Amino acid sequence: MTQTRAKPRVALIGTGSRGTRTWGKELLDGFSDQIELVGICDSNPIRRAFAADFIGRDAPLFDDLTSMLAAVKPDTVIVCTRDCDHDRHAIEAMEAGADVIIEKPMATTAEKCARILEAQARTGRRVDVGFNYRHAPTSTRIKQELLSGKIGEVVSVDFHWYLDTVHGADYFRRWHANRENSGSLFVHKATHHFDLLNWYLDAEPQEVFARAGQRHYGKNGVQRGETCSTCTGKAECGFALDVAGDPWLNALYGTAHTADGYHRDRCVFRPEIDIPDTMTADILYDSGVQVAYSLNSFMPIEGYHLAFNGTKGRIEIRQYEGQPWQEPDVDTILVILNNRTVEKIELPFTRGGHFGGDIRLQRMIVERDLPDPYAQRADARAGALSVFCGVAALQSADTGRSVKLADLPGWDLVTQR
Repeated sequence: MTQTRAKPRVALIGTGSRGTRTWGKELLDGFSDQIELVGICDSNPIRRAFAADFIGRDAPLFDDLTSMLAAVKPDTVIVCTRDCDHDRHAIEAMEAGADVIIEKPMATTAEKCARILEAQARTGRRVDVGFNYRHAPTSTRIKQELLSGKIGEVVSVDFHWYLDTVHGADYFRRWHANRENSGSLFVHKATHHFDLLNWYLDAEPQEVFARAGQRHYGKNGVQRGETCSTCTGKAECGFALDVAGDPWLNALYGTAHTADGYHRDRCVFRPEIDIPDTMTADILYDSGVQVAYSLNSFMPIEGYHLAFNGTKGRIEIRQYEGQPWQEPDVDTILVILNNRTVEKIELPFTRGGHFGGDIRLQRMIVERDLPDPYAQRADARAGALSVFCGVAALQSADTGRSVKLADLPGWDLVTQR
């Protein structure tokens, strides 16, 4: 008689937008035949209850991780809490015998990354980090072109990311606006970009020199109120957010602040905001590749420009995600060789979050035996490398000096294979 293999038992901690939608409903809608949701945890009872209803699974609810781990004994815990709390939740889950999936960034400091790496080595548990951009079809094709050797050896990279005044401003309303919570956008947002660079180049960052400033948000504007909903000057402000008018935000945050005091629509011009909104970094890799990187958070456009300069040519893409003119729904990769020939590769937009990367990331994590020919699965070491790069960038911007990643605490654990 053949025994039916029990589905892996998965628990979720953190029911913000990413936890509730991507790692909650969308994960279960796509893979409920392969996994079972056995617990939902959040310290906010209002948001916790909404998440359970939205996800639509009959999973028990908890207000703390310790209780959930003891009660349901999950095989895997998905960590979607604030960035600064990722390490303690992931470590507690591993010590209880669970594997962990950590939403990016893996942590906010070098020390916290080291703690996760140490706990993984000690417990033998598996760690996956949610680097969805690796899995987007366009990213995969760029990786294939790099591996083909068409442009020879890569010697430098230009990588510039643009956040518009809708997406970019949102980071300055939320808890991300304080570096204690998010590590700054050099960590929270750029962790995506630094990981892509590490993965594309199959190399390790060694040294970073960065500059950063707060040029638009925070102290650069006039704070007329603590929150948009109570502000008397919101009619004159181009950044007012109407939480009540957005069904999704209203469900998650409309009344949840009565339980924990967290407001989703805080003013983007609060003087206590301490993260930069304009950032550049020069990164040197162990392969000798030099990278020029920038991140700007108040642009009229959304998307990125990426170019790899090689000894035989160049691969480049200008990815359009939002702009005040029409572009076709395709990503165009140009492979330009030194003999002046050009190959234009057009990839239709892929449906789904993060350019189609979310669903492919989920499949790679759930279906553990899937082939991984391009090494797209990101482990704790990959998570640490991107955070270390962001931490080094912020430290360099603060001090005006270049920072070697080897000088950050815990680097010896990162380099262990």
